[in-house]
Amino acid sequence: MNDNRGTDDNSLWIRRFQPRPDAGVRLVCLPHAGGSASFFFPMAKAMPDGVDVLCVQYPGRQDRRGEPLIDTIPELADRVYAALLPWTDRPLAFFGHSMGATLAFEVARRLEREKGVVLAALFASARRAPSVARSENVHEQDDDGLVREMQRLAGTDAQLLGDEEILRMVLPAIRADYRAAETYRYEPGAALRCPVVGLTGDADPKVGVEDVAAWAGHTEASFELKVFTGGHFYLTQHQGAVVEAVAGRLR
Repeated sequence: MNDNRGTDDNSLWIRRFQPRPDAGVRLVCLPHAGGSASFFFPMAKAMPDGVDVLCVQYPGRQDRRGEPLIDTIPELADRVYAALLPWTDRPLAFFGHSMGATLAFEVARRLEREKGVVLAALFASARRAPSVARSENVHEQDDDGLVREMQRLAGTDAQLLGDEEILRMVLPAIRADYRAAETYRYEPGAALRCPVVGLTGDADPKVGVEDVAAWAGHTEASFELKVFTGGHFYLTQHQGAVVEAVAGRLR
């Protein structure tokens, strides 16, 4: 089944690997910098029947490799917001990993402000709160520097990093994503009205537990912090526990 809500643009942005049309809530998964919708394929398969998982596919990767890159969070948020409007006929929740958490926050803001749509929950994974500023310039480094950062976070398969032809194809998208994440500047405004759950690894070289805990200041609803063992991609080691935490909250 491939319900793309009737628009070509929507079918580009939204992927459903395990459609559950009768589910009571839709979980929108937003990938990290350099990531693709397929990163969330295992989570989509593992979710219980009550959760319909929609995975966001950014331009410039996989089947969208030939499309122009988007290198700012505001533009990405505008485009994802528009793509999700046809899916707001039932409750939505967001799961954003790393850069995807910042993007999720901005899309949630737009849904509340423009449509009065309040998420069932926002799951912010491995990302500091929007108000916690850091000076980062990975996107300005040469290709070798960008690869070193990817290796440091252990988020890319070593075999892929060793294939120069593949690297030449994917590095522009990775760089654009890093530019979007690193140039993002939080604009103070109303707190979200949805519950927020922060998730992180206890040995993440990029994000401290206190940075994730600061998400509590971005909601007027409840906040919960879940800390797992592992680094920036802790969720690949703890898929079952992460799925249970998300599904349990959405129940």
